[in-house]
Amino acid sequence: MDLDAFFAENPMGGVDSYGSDPNFRSGFVTLIGRPNAGKSTLVNALMGKKIAITSSTAQTTRHRLNAVLSLDDAQMILVDTPGLHKPKDALGSELNASAISTLDDVDVIAMLIDSSEPIGKGDRWVAEQLTHVTSPKICVLSKTDLVNDEALADQIDKLCDLADWSAVIALSAKSGRNVDAFIEEVVDLLPHGPAWFPRDMECDHPIETMVAEFIREKVLRDFRDEVPHAVGVQTDEMEYVSKKKLYRIYATIYVERDSQKGILIGKHGAAIKQIGAKARADLEVLLGSRVFLDLKVKVKHNWRSDESQIRRLGYIDR
Repeated sequence: MDLDAFFAENPMGGVDSYGSDPNFRSGFVTLIGRPNAGKSTLVNALMGKKIAITSSTAQTTRHRLNAVLSLDDAQMILVDTPGLHKPKDALGSELNASAISTLDDVDVIAMLIDSSEPIGKGDRWVAEQLTHVTSPKICVLSKTDLVNDEALADQIDKLCDLADWSAVIALSAKSGRNVDAFIEEVVDLLPHGPAWFPRDMECDHPIETMVAEFIREKVLRDFRDEVPHAVGVQTDEMEYVSKKKLYRIYATIYVERDSQKGILIGKHGAAIKQIGAKARADLEVLLGSRVFLDLKVKVKHNWRSDESQIRRLGYIDR
């Protein structure tokens, strides 16, 4: 997190009296871990609404997302990062670099480990990235709704070998188990200070980015094999028509091959219509308004290996 850049853009920090109590705590909390460890699901559970997209596909999170959880006595800026993995292309390398860069200048680091899977080399590699970090570190065993108490206890016993943890929390974002305990542990570790953001702010992403991500989520959930990894989405145009109380949104889904384009469009356009219908339902909740959504599919050959294309789609956050 580039704090100097933040203050340059937000010289007043918290812009109202919220957080002016000298006992108030505030700070940045990075969520880090392997793909599908449950980081984005936890963000949504903490916020009490859908902020981050989720799916079982690796590289679901491509943007480093800051969600702002404002409490009566604290403000937590939750930094949701792409899952750390062995990269296969330039996009994968950029996502790893984006995640690792968040370890600097944050107040608390929460490493998530999927409790339903054995602790493996990938988890140990992620933990190694924390060895130079001086910020307090919390280990979060996620998805406890998928394991029994005996298996969970065995996982907890093995965590001491990974790092020097300030706390260990076993939780389920799905059921809500120990989510409040996570908040309490994090708040206790945050420094005293004023709020960074206004109380009514929930996310620092432009709405156009969130729209594109909600559309991409539908592709991740409905398609398999290589198609989801090859998909990028860009919001081309977005306008609110006040007379009709309607958002008009035009977006483009980019793929790498003509065959992938055919799959996403489907026979007689059936697939793209399904993507649009599902995305529109979520977008209407997000925007609090009716939505007209126009989707196109275009081919950008090998865009994941082209840094200029990766940057154009906004997947380079550094």
